[in-house]
Amino acid sequence: MKEKMNRRDFIRVTTVAGLGVWVSGRQAAFGATKSPNEKLNVASIGCGGMGWADLTQFADAGENIVALCDVDDERAAEAYKRFPNARRYKDFRKLLEEGKDIDAVHISTPDHVHAVAAVMAMRLGKHVYCQKPLTRTVYEARVLLETAERTKVVTQMGNQQHGSNELRQKVEIIQSGAIGPVREVHVWTDRPIWPQGLTRPTDTPAVPATLDWNLWLGPAPERPYHPCYVPFSWRGWWDFGSGALGDMGCHIMDMPYWGLKLEYPVSFEAESEGFNGETFPNWSTVTYEFPARGDLPPVKLVWYDGKKDGKPNLPPAELFQGQPAPSNGSLLIGEKGTLLDIYGAPYKLLPEKDFEGYEPPAPTIARGPGHYQEFIQACKGGPAPLSQFSYSAKLTETVILGCLAIRAGQKVKWFAPNMKPYSLKEAEAWVREPMRPGYSL
Repeated sequence: MKEKMNRRDFIRVTTVAGLGVWVSGRQAAFGATKSPNEKLNVASIGCGGMGWADLTQFADAGENIVALCDVDDERAAEAYKRFPNARRYKDFRKLLEEGKDIDAVHISTPDHVHAVAAVMAMRLGKHVYCQKPLTRTVYEARVLLETAERTKVVTQMGNQQHGSNELRQKVEIIQSGAIGPVREVHVWTDRPIWPQGLTRPTDTPAVPATLDWNLWLGPAPERPYHPCYVPFSWRGWWDFGSGALGDMGCHIMDMPYWGLKLEYPVSFEAESEGFNGETFPNWSTVTYEFPARGDLPPVKLVWYDGKKDGKPNLPPAELFQGQPAPSNGSLLIGEKGTLLDIYGAPYKLLPEKDFEGYEPPAPTIARGPGHYQEFIQACKGGPAPLSQFSYSAKLTETVILGCLAIRAGQKVKWFAPNMKPYSLKEAEAWVREPMRPGYSL
C-alpha cells in the first residue's frame, strides 16, 4: 500500500468499508471452503490471557485446534496442556508459513503485533479473528482494510458486544429517530487499570527463561526486557499499546459509531495529564468532530478516561439527569431525548417520564448467533460478521486518532483521504511508524 491514496482509491476503500451489514443466504464473497458440517482448523497466535479466552471459544464450539503460538511458554502452558497434539511455535511467521492446513487464525497478542500477523495471515488465505484494537497506527488500519477487501477472507474484530442482539437493538433505537437527531455524544471508561504516566525503567533484569523477548518485541523498537511491560501492562506504553482508548474504545464507542453511521473525523484534540511520549497519561479527554453524513447532522464525540483529581473523569453530571454514572458507558444526546448506554447492560432513555411505555422499533438488523459463532459460521459460508474489517478497521482508526490527539497536545485537522494531519506536520510520523527488520506490511 502506498502512503498516499488518491481520491479514487479513497472512495473505493471507504465504500467497501461501509458495507458491514448482514445479508441473507450464504456468503459467497469471502472465499470460505468449509461446509457448515465440517470443522475448521484453527491456529492460535497468543495463547495466554485474552488469547486463552478466545482459544477456548473456538475449541468449545467443536473446531480443531491444530497449532499454538506464544512467545512465553509459561503463558501458553494451559493451552499446551489442553491441546497436546497441536503444533507449537514461538514465531507466528513460521506458524503461518508452515500452516497449509490452517483455515482460520485468532490473533490475541499485544496491539503492536496485530497488524503484521493479520496481514500475513490474510495474504496466505487464512480467515482472521483479531482482538481489538485491530492496530496501533492509522496506516496499519488502512492496510488491514485494503488487504481484507483484496483477499476476500472472513474477518472479525474482537469487540464481543457487537455480536450481541442487545447492542443491535440500541442501534435500531438510535436510527429509528426515537431521541431525534444527535449532535453530541459522550463516552467514558474506568480504564486505565494499569500504570501510566511512567518513564522508561533504567534497570535491566534478566529475561525469564520461558520468554523469547526478541519475538515479543516483534515489530516494535528494540529495548531491554522489563517486567513493567509484560505480561499485562504493555497497554500503557506507546510502542506496544494504545492506552485506555485502545483497550475500551472499540467496545464502548462501537454503539454510537454504528448507530450514528460515523466514519472518519475531520478534527480531534485532547486534554491529558502525565503523557511523556513513553506511556499514555493518567487521564485524558479527547474531542472528535465528525462531519454531516447525508441528512444526519455533524457530531461532537467526547471520550473520557482515567481519574482526574482522584475522581473518575466523567462527562458533566447534569447530562446524566439524576442517573448514576456507570463505570463504562455512553450518552447520546438527541433533540428529543438522551440514550444512556450502560456497557454490557440495558439502555435507559432520558428523561424517563418522556419515555414511559416506550416500545423499541421492530428489528431492522439481523439477529446473530453470538459473537464467535458469527465468525465460525461465516468461515463455513454463512453471512459475513458485522464486525468484519470493512467496519472495524474504520472504528479502530477513529480510536487510534484519539491516541494521536493525546500525543499532539493541540487540535489537529484530519484529512482522511491521504491520512494527513494537515494542521500539525510532525504528527505525520505517528500515522505510520517504522518496524524492525523482519517485520513489514
